[in-house]
Amino acid sequence: MDKKGRIYVCHTYYHVYVALLKEFNLPKEERFKADLVLSLMSNDFETFAERVKETKVFENVFLFDEKRETYFPEVAVLKNDAGNVVSNMINRIKFTKAFAKAQEPFVPVDFSKYKDVYVFCDVDPIGLYLNQKKIKYHAIEDGFNYLKFYDPVPAKSDNKGFWGLKKFFSMGLNLIFIRDGYSKYCIDMEVNDLSVVKDSFKKYVEVPRAELLSRLNKDDKELMMRVFVKDFDTLKEQLSNVDSNRKNIIILTEPLTTDLKQREKLFRDLVEDYSKEGEVFLKPHPRDELDYPTVFSDVKQFDRTVPMEILNFFEDISFDKVVSVYTQLDSVKFAKEKVYLGHDFMDKYEDPEIHRKHHK
Repeated sequence: MDKKGRIYVCHTYYHVYVALLKEFNLPKEERFKADLVLSLMSNDFETFAERVKETKVFENVFLFDEKRETYFPEVAVLKNDAGNVVSNMINRIKFTKAFAKAQEPFVPVDFSKYKDVYVFCDVDPIGLYLNQKKIKYHAIEDGFNYLKFYDPVPAKSDNKGFWGLKKFFSMGLNLIFIRDGYSKYCIDMEVNDLSVVKDSFKKYVEVPRAELLSRLNKDDKELMMRVFVKDFDTLKEQLSNVDSNRKNIIILTEPLTTDLKQREKLFRDLVEDYSKEGEVFLKPHPRDELDYPTVFSDVKQFDRTVPMEILNFFEDISFDKVVSVYTQLDSVKFAKEKVYLGHDFMDKYEDPEIHRKHHK
């Protein structure tokens, strides 16, 4: 039986944005023939699936009620510390098989029927599932240059101690699963910029986002905007009414700190600080569950479902400054000045060990 073409497994709006960049870069006769899977595990896609269907940028859209291991108590218990290396490895092997089996009823499509399976963030259960089903796939980095600040990379920091053995058990025997390409059935892992990755791994493949973006024409960009923007005309009007006599500053929110009151204080401080320079706009992160329209009703803001990269597509619109805490700003073209606050800023709001533990 002939296999279908491509399918993308996306966990965020940004993932869909990158998937569409890849689709727009195909020859016209091959475009928009792929299928899309939206995982509901960590993101509320609201009515996004309907807009995707209306614009016909993917042939089929599937919703995936992907489950974390905590959903299956009998599986989650296998991750408890058994007291020694041998017992922990035995439990990890059992966990890998049991979790894939428990996940299977929730998987909405038969991935074995596709020629090319693309998975963003294969650390999520879908990566483990595909390996246990012996289905080859291409991994794509979770966020823009997200490996840049990890040393060692998460695959290695998550598997300290007996790394060589664990790598063999994953890549050689498929008895356990290791993220970001270090698994048997992952063909390769696509990253934006190899030069910023502090790891040398044969499966890393560089696919610069800037090159994909540069090939889009005006019609491509407008179609992309209509996919992501709920009310395209309203947003266009809002951006056109930016006061040219004042500095306009856009602050990118992020799901920082687990305490929502602390997160509210953090971004309230930023709004008050940058309001001294000009008019502030908020761009809530798609996975930020703080109710910004209510809590920050006095601040102009964009819909959280719009990836910030889409703001690059609006012609003749420019902000004087964009401010982020950890969001990478390399792809931002809509602001004249970029402010990246980083660890030193976050030290004021939480224990430094919390956000520095994976970074040196």
